[in-house]
Amino acid sequence: MSDIVIRSFESGDEEGVIGVILPIQREEFGVAITAADQPDLAAIADFYQSGKGGFWVAEKAGKIVGTISLKDIGNDEAALRKMFVAAEVRGKEFGVAARLLETLMAHASAVGLKTILLGTTDKFLAAHRFYEKNGFAEVAVEDLPAGFPRMAVDTKFYRRMV
Repeated sequence: MSDIVIRSFESGDEEGVIGVILPIQREEFGVAITAADQPDLAAIADFYQSGKGGFWVAEKAGKIVGTISLKDIGNDEAALRKMFVAAEVRGKEFGVAARLLETLMAHASAVGLKTILLGTTDKFLAAHRFYEKNGFAEVAVEDLPAGFPRMAVDTKFYRRMV
């Protein structure tokens, strides 16, 4: 676990980020999506690292193996997005997902966010268990704030107070 570093996204990380996210979306879960369908991935600094938002990567031996982000949506609320961990570093023995979420929550608290919201697909069952285990409660789509950036593939939504 100590050989995995969690750090803020930096210019030049784009290819590594896409290299983690797209294979998980497309190959593991069969979501028909491309990088072009996710314009935020081409503008991470502007899209996520503004306001109270942020974007973090997990890095092992110079290779990005995990991502997580926070999109500021106003009113001291933010959307957790792009949480992906490469298969070879998943699980409790690595703790990558937990460390990414811990980093995000520490940031949220430090900048005064009150609520974290997220959307996911029905297919990401392990993600559902992870979010629920970490204090997120399911919320109905109609209870999401107007500014929530809903993705077309999102069918299940969660909220956690900071």
